[in-house]
Parts: sequence; C-alpha cells; structure tokens
Amino acid sequence: MTDTPVWLIIASLGALTYLTRFVFLGLVGDRPLPPWLLRHLRYTGVAILPGLAAPLVVWPAAAGGETDLPRLVAAAVALGVGAWRKDVIQAVIAGGLTLGLLGWLVNG
Repeated sequence: MTDTPVWLIIASLGALTYLTRFVFLGLVGDRPLPPWLLRHLRYTGVAILPGLAAPLVVWPAAAGGETDLPRLVAAAVALGVGAWRKDVIQAVIAGGLTLGLLGWLVNG
C-alpha cells in the first residue's frame, strides 16, 4: 500500500471524528439535551471502559500475551469494589493495589 491511500484514510477518519463531535459541541452545545439522551449517555463510560481494559487483563503484553492470575484477580477485585461501592475511583485503587500486591507476591 502506498502512502496516498493511508493518508486519505487518516484524513477521512479525522474528518468523521471531527464531524461527530461537532454535532454535539457545535450544533447542540448551547441547548439542553432531552432527558432520554442524557439517560443513555450516563452509560457511555460503563460501555467503553471494559472494552478498553479487557484485552489488557486477558492478553497483557507485559506477560507476553498470556493470561496471568494477578491481573485476573485484580480485575475481579476492581469489578467487585465498583459494584459494591458504586465508585470508580475506589474500584481503580482497589484493583491497582491488588495487582501491585499480587505482582509483588508472585514475582518476589
């Protein structure tokens, strides 16, 4: 593949990304959004964060792409604390501390 199609794809994806954000920020930014849309936007983080974190838990590059126990346990602890406390910060801290502690115990 030559450089021209690659740059055309990058430019078109950048333009599409800009247009999708402009719809919300430029056209609708000064008006209140309808309640049904606000209700659905609350779940954006819940949908995006697991999609970003799951590959790092199941196939971590730090472990050579192999699943390892400390990451699985840390993810389970973070999920449990998040469901129990309903607080993302506490879930992240609990998962990070669990991963650090188990990584230290397993690797010495």
